[in-house]
Amino acid sequence: MTKIDIISGFLGAGKTTLIKKLIAEGLQAEKLVLIENEFGEIGIDGGFLQDAGIEIREMNSGCICCSLVGDFSVALKKVLAQYAPDRIIIEPSGVGKLSDVIKAVQAVQAETALEMNSYTTVVDAQKCKMYMKNFKEFFNNQIAYANTIVLSRTQMMEEKALEAVVHELKHVNEQAHVITTPWEELNGEDILAVMNGSCQLEKELMEKEHICSVCGHQHKEHEHHHDHAHHHEKGCSCGCDHEHHDHDHHHHHADEVFSSWGKETPRTYERDELETILKQLNEEECYGKVLRAKGMVKSNDDTWLYFDFVPEEYEIRVGAASYTGRFCVIGSQLQEEALAKLFKVA
Repeated sequence: MTKIDIISGFLGAGKTTLIKKLIAEGLQAEKLVLIENEFGEIGIDGGFLQDAGIEIREMNSGCICCSLVGDFSVALKKVLAQYAPDRIIIEPSGVGKLSDVIKAVQAVQAETALEMNSYTTVVDAQKCKMYMKNFKEFFNNQIAYANTIVLSRTQMMEEKALEAVVHELKHVNEQAHVITTPWEELNGEDILAVMNGSCQLEKELMEKEHICSVCGHQHKEHEHHHDHAHHHEKGCSCGCDHEHHDHDHHHHHADEVFSSWGKETPRTYERDELETILKQLNEEECYGKVLRAKGMVKSNDDTWLYFDFVPEEYEIRVGAASYTGRFCVIGSQLQEEALAKLFKVA
């Protein structure tokens, strides 16, 4: 029986970092396959995880919850037949809905020897309120369907602010285990123990309650059969800036709200030049609403620079050589011409 763990999280929350930690500190003895689902044209994270010696199957043309449901089913069966792993970790696109990823796995589960082990969502504690406000439909769905929520960057927050974030999360999903301790103080095995122990809770929750895909809140079964529009009349939870009318048109797919722009290029970049580019992504509105940028490019001194960007912070580090330079920008209303000019690519 192969265990399935889904580790979701909004763009830049730290999913890949958490997976690396779990692999290094808790899953060394298991035969493991990671299935990634990048939103965007250029797959980047595969390069970040190659050092861990994990099999990567990248799927870059959409997201599990929409255009890739068919492909995902085939990919999952193929992985099971080819590798017969002890465990499969699925890392969905940062803008995917966790509920749809779960459904996609459950569709395959009926025909295979799969055991759903855990649904985990990584949340950047510092950006939680902002994302909850601006991208509620997607962000809250990942919270509502998780049985474990792992907060990242909590070491940078005051206790009161952290308590407020936990309160917001519990308002959406009161049953989930929330890990608030900074990651460096925990071993990967500690985190896995919480993830593994939360599964029974989740089964009980799904039996007793209905989680609304519109607002992300839990409703008792009898409550849900009442007029749904009345319950949500206070406003639209999808984060759109329009008046609230019929809720049916608020069930967006990720590719209706978010877009990506990516390039492969042999061009070399000075570290200072890369820093300037990332600062401009943060400060200038002419590029659209940039939520995530990441990539690997060759520098003028023949080293390779890997970069990660989320609003208000970025990181540049030296990494292994790749077959060519590549990067990807994800956000909403992206201005591709302006981005091409910024990165100086055709």
